[in-house]
Parts: sequence; C-alpha cells; structure tokens
Amino acid sequence: MTRGISRHAKWIATGALAACVAAATPAAAATAPAVSCTSAKAGLADKLKRDITSALSHRSGTIAVGLYDRTTKTTCTLRSSTAYDSASVVKVTVLATLLWDAKKHNRYLTDRESTLAKAMITKSDNDATSKLWRQLGLTKIKGFLTAAGMTQTKPGANGYWGLTQITVTDEQKLLKLVTAKNTVLSDNSRAYILKLMGQVISSQRWGTPYGAGSGISWHVKNGWLQRSTHGWRVHSVGTFKGGGHDYMITVLTHGNSTMNYGITTIQGVAKVIHRDLAAS
Repeated sequence: MTRGISRHAKWIATGALAACVAAATPAAAATAPAVSCTSAKAGLADKLKRDITSALSHRSGTIAVGLYDRTTKTTCTLRSSTAYDSASVVKVTVLATLLWDAKKHNRYLTDRESTLAKAMITKSDNDATSKLWRQLGLTKIKGFLTAAGMTQTKPGANGYWGLTQITVTDEQKLLKLVTAKNTVLSDNSRAYILKLMGQVISSQRWGTPYGAGSGISWHVKNGWLQRSTHGWRVHSVGTFKGGGHDYMITVLTHGNSTMNYGITTIQGVAKVIHRDLAAS
C-alpha cells in the first residue's frame, strides 16, 4: 500500500492541491439520504437496505453506494448523483476510452498502449495514466462519456485526471458496459478490461471484493487521494460473478480521516452485500 500512496502523494505534490475546490456545503440537511433498494427476489431489497444502513450507521464521511445484480434484478443506491473527485477509479474510464477509440479506427492497441494500460490498472500507475490521458485528449474522453451515457462525469481540467467528477450512477453504467454485450465496447475490449481488473496487485485488492465467497470471480479498481478539504477520498468499484449472481458494486467516499478509515467503511458495505446475495 505504501508504494501506491507515495505515487499518489507525488502526483498531488505536482499541483492537484492547487486546484479549486467548491466550498463545503453548510450544515447537513436534517434528514440524511436513505439507502434505497428494489429487487425481483422477495425479501432481498428489505434485507439489503437494512444491512447496508446498519453497516454505515457508525461511519463518518460522505458515502455513496451502488449495487446492481442482473440475476435477481436487484438495485441499491445511496447518494447516486453526488459528485466525488475520482482519484484512480477514473482509470477504468481511461482504458475504456482508449479501447473505444481504437475500435472506431479499426485497430489494435500498440505495444506501448498495452504496457501503459496494464500498469495503469494493475498497479494504479499514475505516470502511465497521465500519458494515456494526454494521448487521448478531452475530446475523445468526452466522446466516450457521451457514447456510454455517463452524463454526470466531468473530466478533470488541465491534465488533473484524478479530479474528474464521478458519481455512483455513472460508475455503475460503466461497470454494466464492461460486463455485458453492448454497442459501445467490443467483446474483446470488455474481456481485456476485466482481465486487467482481475490482475490488480495484491496490496490493492481491498474494497468491494471484501467478503466475496471463494466461488465468486472478481474484478476491481480502487482509488485514494488526500486533499485539504473533505480529507481522504477512498473509492472502490468491482464486478462479481458466481454463486448464481452477476453483480457490480460501487462505493465512493470522502471526508475520511485516513485512507484506512475509508477502506474499512467500504469493506463493511461490501461484506453485507456479498453475504446477503449469497444467501438469496
């Protein structure tokens, strides 16, 4: 974990902290948003709502959650349209854009692009990401977001890809594209993204995979970033298949006192989701 943090710290030092941050909103509304769940499986929505709410009941920070299970047509959301600094979670979008653009030009990735893509996803390498971000440019990135219907995602300005604004709604849209046949990403592109997300180095396999059963295949990308406002941003997006389920989880958080505090929050949510789905 230390290496990952030092890379991010190095990137922050290059000027990310100088970027403008919207003023924090005044005191929170009297009623905090509630977890909302629906399901075709009797009793599952109520159980998930109760258990996710319980997992978050004593956690501080601002937490957004998304769950979608194709098998039981189950959806859970919390703060689905709240915007967060993406940190490294945006790297899945960068890879998807690269593959989408290559498909449009009827070409394979170059050896250089493949090397950068692998480092970007499996090691969360920031230098590799910056090179691909510059190569693509905002026009292509925005083009992919439009094609993907990710209307709530706003790319970071001036090369600050880690300050891209993301929401649970859009991250779940991206995970759905990656995990099922569609006209935006080719089958080969989807398989390539999942392959790399399944090869993340061991020190970065925390977050949404936590608590998944041994028979569940997982693919994950995490992000973490400390700034002068809202403390640590700690995020995790993952896709899961097995045990009669095909699902994806997004948890976005900020206002964490430490990186590990955010990880613990995410894993508390993931654990009850995996458990409830396995029992359904």
